[in-house]
Amino acid sequence: MGAYILRRLLLIIPTLLGIMIINFTLVQFVPGGPVEQAIARAQGQGDVFGSFAGGQGDTEMAGENAFEDRYVGARGLPEEFIKELEKEYGFDKPPVQRFLIMLGNYIRFDFGESYFRSIGVTELVVEKLPVSISLGLWSTLIAYLVSIPLGIGKAVKDGSKFDTWTSGIIIVAYAIPGFLFAVLLLVLFAGGSYWQIFPLRGLTSDNWEQLSLLGKIGDYFWHITLPVLASTISAFATLTLLTKNSFLDEIKKQYVITARAKGLSERQVLYGHVFRNAMLIVIAGFPAAFIGIFFGSSVIIETIFSLDGLGRLGFEAAVARDYPVIFGTLFIFGLMGLVVGIISDLMYVLVDPRIDFESRQG
Repeated sequence: MGAYILRRLLLIIPTLLGIMIINFTLVQFVPGGPVEQAIARAQGQGDVFGSFAGGQGDTEMAGENAFEDRYVGARGLPEEFIKELEKEYGFDKPPVQRFLIMLGNYIRFDFGESYFRSIGVTELVVEKLPVSISLGLWSTLIAYLVSIPLGIGKAVKDGSKFDTWTSGIIIVAYAIPGFLFAVLLLVLFAGGSYWQIFPLRGLTSDNWEQLSLLGKIGDYFWHITLPVLASTISAFATLTLLTKNSFLDEIKKQYVITARAKGLSERQVLYGHVFRNAMLIVIAGFPAAFIGIFFGSSVIIETIFSLDGLGRLGFEAAVARDYPVIFGTLFIFGLMGLVVGIISDLMYVLVDPRIDFESRQG
């Protein structure tokens, strides 16, 4: 097992390097970089993308004016000012050199400072992390608590009316995009057009500090209910079907027939023999399921419900072309995803010690 873990850990290095190279290369071709953003803000435009729509056809890259015209809206600004901006953001160096410097810093877990927030990337991530973890953890737990009993029930009653009706509900739930369900919840229960039961935005109320301990707990769950429901819907559908199919596959095996022939009750067969084997893939997939919900729905859900988490941070950084935040969070999340893959394999061994990864080759 130790050799397998070592191989997987070593594989993280080229995988993470490939992720960073691909994304860094793609970013070089995206217009509206941090220098252009700074120029737009200096001229009071606020956002460089407004400048892309007009006036671009009048710009000709020629002769000594080529440098200034490279940045949309840069006319009227001193060339020295633009060069100073390039130096400040590191764009006075070739892309390859910038990339190598960035990797050298990332190896030391030095992710730099945000271009536009005057705060370190690590501090930003630590500040936003609790919101995203809270959303992802509760969504995953609820998905498991509902999906596992429902999946077992569907497997035991396979082909019955209960199985048919619940399958229809699951298919509908899986087909509904998370963001659309989030909007529906807001319209129905957050004062959109019907009931004002839950708050419209945020994770806590304005008077959070004045609340008692029980009041804070109640206020927290009051705010987190709708975002968690919106995040859970697709994971709930997938996990239920996974549990059902896993149990059906085990129920048809020879050892179950043998257990029944020995006179064991269906409950003893199901929970004494089938449960452990059938739940192997479900339990071992918990880390990956959490990361999937954590990454997959956080951007849209956090934006819709105005939650100040990592998803919203990444979205705002992409819009503002805040490269230290973009690449820093990409590196952190990529590393987390790869480590979680190893943890998932270890979970398989923990649930079923018969699994031997040492027999794998490569």
